Amino acid sequence: MRLLLVEDDAMLGRGVLAGLKKQGYSVDWMSAGQSALQCLDEEEYDLVVLDLGLPDMDGTDVLKLMRKAGCTTPVIILTARDSIADRVGGLDHGADDYLAKPFDSDELMARIRALLRRRSGRADRTILYRDIVLYPDAMRVTYHGADVTLPRREYMLLQELLTNTGRVLTRDQLEQAVYDMGQDVASNAIEVHVHHLRKKFSNDLIRTIRGVGYLVEKA
Repeated sequence: MRLLLVEDDAMLGRGVLAGLKKQGYSVDWMSAGQSALQCLDEEEYDLVVLDLGLPDMDGTDVLKLMRKAGCTTPVIILTARDSIADRVGGLDHGADDYLAKPFDSDELMARIRALLRRRSGRADRTILYRDIVLYPDAMRVTYHGADVTLPRREYMLLQELLTNTGRVLTRDQLEQAVYDMGQDVASNAIEVHVHHLRKKFSNDLIRTIRGVGYLVEKA
C-alpha cells in the first residue's frame, strides 16, 4: 500500500517515514502543500498523513482542495494544534482522523491500520486467499500453514495483488504500490518479483495479462 506523508519537520518526518516503512508501506514524503497536491493529482495513494503547519500553505487548505477535487483518499491529520476547535475544524473539512503532537508512534500506526481496514471494508486486516494467509500488521505470510519468508518488496507486491483479486493491475500500478517516488526501478523489476512469487507459491497464482499487467483470480 502506498501512503503520502506531508510533514515539513525533517526530524519528525524521518521518524514517521521509518516507522511507516517498517510496517511495509511504500511512502512518498513531501514537505510542502503544493508538492503534496501535485502528488495527489498525479499518483494514487491509499492514505495521507497530513501536517497542518506547512511552509507554503495551511494543511487545512490542502485538505479542502483535495476534497473539492473529489479526492476521497483517507486523511489523518498530524499536528501540534490540539484545541477542540482545531480538531472539529479538521474533521469537518474532510479529515478521517486527527492526532495531536507529540504522539506515540504505535498509536499512529494503529490509527492508520484502522483507516485502511475501514476503506477496504474488512474488520480484520488479515488477508486469506486459498492456502495463503497474510498478516499485514506483522508482515508475515503463511502457505499451507508454514511461514514463508519474503523480501519486503515481494511481500508488498503479493499484498497488493491479493487485496485486488479479480482486478488486472498494470505494471505502473504495481510499481507505485511497491516503490517510493523517485526510486530507480529496473524495467523488469515487477516481472522478477512475480517470477519469485510463483516459485514460492504456485505457477498459477499470478496470471500475466499480455500487454496489460497481472491478475490474481478471485478465490
